[in-house]
Amino acid sequence: MPSRDPNAPVMTSHAVVAQMGGLPINLYFPILVFDGDQFDDFTFSTRFKIVGGGVAEMGGIVFRYQDPKNYYVLTASVLDKRFWFFKFVNGVRSDKLIGPAIDIAKDQWREMTVRCEGNHIHCLLDGKEIIPMITDSSFMKGKVGFWTKSDSVVYFTDAKLDFTPRETLAQTLVSDTVNEFSKLQGMKIFAIRPGDTNAVVVASNDAKELRQPGGKTESDVIRNGRSYIARNKKAGIVTVTAPLRDRNGDMIAAVAFTMKTFIGETDDTAALKSQTMMKKIQPRVTSLEDLLQ
Repeated sequence: MPSRDPNAPVMTSHAVVAQMGGLPINLYFPILVFDGDQFDDFTFSTRFKIVGGGVAEMGGIVFRYQDPKNYYVLTASVLDKRFWFFKFVNGVRSDKLIGPAIDIAKDQWREMTVRCEGNHIHCLLDGKEIIPMITDSSFMKGKVGFWTKSDSVVYFTDAKLDFTPRETLAQTLVSDTVNEFSKLQGMKIFAIRPGDTNAVVVASNDAKELRQPGGKTESDVIRNGRSYIARNKKAGIVTVTAPLRDRNGDMIAAVAFTMKTFIGETDDTAALKSQTMMKKIQPRVTSLEDLLQ
């Protein structure tokens, strides 16, 4: 094999996400979202390059995405020479397109960034906030991803998402209860997530227990509404596992309270203590979805 010319240009590869096969229809919007979580306050940035299209040459970020008919968009357009923010609500695009006229060159890498803080939305191009801060409360959390229009051919790379993980309602309930009741040694909430068949720990005062599987006791509590009491005399603790209900009275989770015991304590006394704590928790829960978010 002949030796390579030392003066030849160095070839490097870089992974990209590309929209390549859109349809030449004006109201067609290919979207790729990250399904793993929803975000409220965050900063999401990506480098993008618009390389082709007939009906449109447009690409950008979709954020606080609820479903295919409800979301925000930050996008750049080669043909319109604009950098725009707009939203879709119930499938209808906002009449007002917010953003300046600016030359977006084809086949050129640029970077766009969106930063959400409550109902304040900041939109940046190449690190500059060229759209004044937007205040909008239509969507306060949602998914993030990439958005294109029609037959646009667009490359995305170097996507970066910065956020502070949200504490779920379930975890907040555990933290508040453990702080309020000094004799509570431990607390776990078990639930069966949508699409699963078995209960897992969705909140605990011990982070190492999160996502650990539950057993027959927890599943029976959730499915049948029974409460269980288990004692560990050697450790001097008692665990009461009781059902947590939604606003309609249906079982959605099992709460395990682990408490110190005292001489002469009965199962009725342990159950009464758990009921006192449950009365604080129950009014704050409306649904399984709210509990896990």
